[in-house]
Amino acid sequence: MTDPALHRHTDYGAESLDESDVGSDPIEQFESWLLEAADRGVYEPNAMVVGTIGEDGTPSSRTVLLRAVDAEGFVFYTDRSSRKGRALAAHPVATLLFPWYTLHRQVIVTGEVSRVDDAESDAYWATRPHGSRLAGTASAQSQPISSRTELEARVAALEEQYPEGTDVPRPERWGGYRVRPSRVEFWQGRSSRLHDRIVFIRRQDGWDVERLQP
Repeated sequence: MTDPALHRHTDYGAESLDESDVGSDPIEQFESWLLEAADRGVYEPNAMVVGTIGEDGTPSSRTVLLRAVDAEGFVFYTDRSSRKGRALAAHPVATLLFPWYTLHRQVIVTGEVSRVDDAESDAYWATRPHGSRLAGTASAQSQPISSRTELEARVAALEEQYPEGTDVPRPERWGGYRVRPSRVEFWQGRSSRLHDRIVFIRRQDGWDVERLQP
């Protein structure tokens, strides 16, 4: 029953990626590709698969939304008591994979992770919709719960405490992480699986650029 899905073949190749296309700064190149993904209709272009190493050494991945990117790195927000938060406390490294399938592109970022300070976390928390702030407060992310009914009851209680239009304080456990990239790979699908892979590797005085075999 799964054969049609497992054996489907799409031959990429409409676009190429050359060393001369990427410039000298991987952050600027990423920003260019991110804007292009948005302009070309990619659904949730800022969605990324975050890979971490758990306390026991087990790898784990999940989809998270990128909320900021600058010369210092890539920023996302989450419940720090969650599975990913505990993993990052034990092993402060991560990979970020941006899967822009409809463009036949992906970007993979690898780097060390640090916490975003409280002021920056507060500023982002304040921009979230009221319902999202209630949900972030009600949910102890990744922890078991008896039923959805219990979770919805928590949200209802918070709605009474913090009606629409009132401030919902940021929980202490909720905040941001910044991934400082040490490696950024740009992947462009090509015909016959001869894909283009250009990787930036951080050195003390800048970035080295290499082409990888597909």
